[in-house]
Amino acid sequence: MGNLGEIAALLLFLLSSLLVSPLTHAFYLPGVAPRDFQKDDELQVKVNKLSSTKTQLPYDYYFLEYCKPKKIMNSAENLGEVLRGDRIENSVYAFKMRRDETCKAACRTKFSQEAVKNFKEKIDDEYRVNMILDNLPVAVPRQRRDGSQVPSHEHGFRVGYKLKDGHYYINNHLSFKVMYHKDPESEDARIVGFEVIPSSIKHEYTEWDDKNPKLSTCNPNIKITPGSHSPQEVTADTYVVFTYDVTFEISQIKWASRWDTYLLMNDDQIHWFSIINSLMIVLFLSGMVAMIMMRTLYRDIANYNQLETQDEAQEETGWKLVHGDVFRPPINSGLLCVYVGTGVQFFGMTLVTMIFALLGFLSPSNRGGLMTAMVLLWVFMGLFAGYSSARLYKMFKGTEWKKITLKTAFMFPGIVFAIFFVLNALIWGEKSSGAVPFGTMFALVFLWFGISVPLVFVGSYLGFKKPAIEDPVKTNKIPRQIPEQAWYMQPAFSILIGGILPFGAVFIELFFILTSIWLNQFYYIFGFLFIVFIILLITCAEITIVLCYFQLCSEDYHWWWRAYLTAGTSALYLFAYAVFYFFTKLEITKVVSGILYFGYMLIVSYAFFVLTGTIGFYACFWFVRKIYSSVKID
Repeated sequence: MGNLGEIAALLLFLLSSLLVSPLTHAFYLPGVAPRDFQKDDELQVKVNKLSSTKTQLPYDYYFLEYCKPKKIMNSAENLGEVLRGDRIENSVYAFKMRRDETCKAACRTKFSQEAVKNFKEKIDDEYRVNMILDNLPVAVPRQRRDGSQVPSHEHGFRVGYKLKDGHYYINNHLSFKVMYHKDPESEDARIVGFEVIPSSIKHEYTEWDDKNPKLSTCNPNIKITPGSHSPQEVTADTYVVFTYDVTFEISQIKWASRWDTYLLMNDDQIHWFSIINSLMIVLFLSGMVAMIMMRTLYRDIANYNQLETQDEAQEETGWKLVHGDVFRPPINSGLLCVYVGTGVQFFGMTLVTMIFALLGFLSPSNRGGLMTAMVLLWVFMGLFAGYSSARLYKMFKGTEWKKITLKTAFMFPGIVFAIFFVLNALIWGEKSSGAVPFGTMFALVFLWFGISVPLVFVGSYLGFKKPAIEDPVKTNKIPRQIPEQAWYMQPAFSILIGGILPFGAVFIELFFILTSIWLNQFYYIFGFLFIVFIILLITCAEITIVLCYFQLCSEDYHWWWRAYLTAGTSALYLFAYAVFYFFTKLEITKVVSGILYFGYMLIVSYAFFVLTGTIGFYACFWFVRKIYSSVKID
């Protein structure tokens, strides 16, 4: 027994590590090895997109008149990075490892009228510059609003600022601070932090020499302190000098934990106990509902089976009365098969993605990895989509399986792609780097037509070859008339009620997900997300089964579509919450940005509808087959 106890304790420890580690630490990623730097090794700062939470439209760094290297080189980007609008390029900011620099001139540039207009627009929209050093995004230290001394940071630094007098000023001087962790046994060091303090300085000089510029406002012996010089105003036909300095600081932070600073940038601390408490309440309520339902059901089955042994004939009532119609194929059975198959595809993609994220393969340091994994997994899960839709279609005694396969392969992705294409056209019209390039669009179409569609056909062929699922009871030739239903059993009312509980299971976590997407934060608590996902599955299944049972008891046998829609309506509440979030948390003012937000949230809600609807349908399908195979029917 002692050994069993130790094994159980070990398993519990491993499980808790899997769930809690993503909450507190960045993972050591397979394939993302630490890089050791020696003193005087060349360090190159890379520049990423300009981003703003007010417009949600990213722009290429060189969209503004910043210093450009002789040759701009794009870093290799994965599919997820391109879809996110990341554009990682080289810059003029370079320095040597563990070698401090003071007042180093990057370049001098003359602002044209167009450049001034662009800068002022970006300052008004509060755009931030994103830079990267050794795969670490730059962060700006800030004071917490609550006055605590715990270090806090912001992503990127602002392009500039506007004073009350209406004048615009550009942040043209950057004070970098690079933290490194030194190997005690060698001279090697690893970069564990990358910070910057931007400032606006109107540099002065007598004569400009590109090779060896000499500034009177600063020199290699005097470090610039913010506020010690006049700021650089953004005006046309004036020269602006961009400068930077860098200091290196030894740190006790280890390489494996260097992302912790970035993952704790949000001011609002997550109330862990509140989340767990809410999830436990939802789980407890679901368990109670299921227990009550099962006790009632067992009593029904016992009574029905007992009636068969009695000599006295009693009239059948409740759910047993509709046994001859409960497996009658629904209206638009083909469309139901398509949506169920798509839901299975989405469920497979979500489950595998979450498992990978839980194990640390898709942490924020693996930039674009989450998006890439989701797209590829969606494509390869087409096999299960075709199989599921074909199996269900054959049970409905359908014969045109190729038509159903085509609908499964094209309906959901076609609708999503059409919305995405329109939104991409709007982004392209704004000249934003968030617009997906033609090559990437072609790659997406190739993944869809070249891999997903053939896999759906293969799955459908395999599913249709299998023998049809047999119904536990025979279906009558003539449909039974459905009695008039009470107001609370009307389809619209019961469907809308059914979506509340599944939404209640996810809405707390939904806030943090929306914040990470639209307020430029990192989402990393995959442990809690996985728990929420499991509770969502349980809640969708149980609420659908309960309402399906009440529906059958009221002698209404049209349960197929209602089972799908009962859990699926949680997507309606999700979209309503997205509208609420837009007006209470976001500061979006541009029409295009608003269209982008609601367009993408429409896609998310549609996907959530397909996922939850399929979970509810399969739970109800299993339940109905179970209860009608448990009673004796003549």
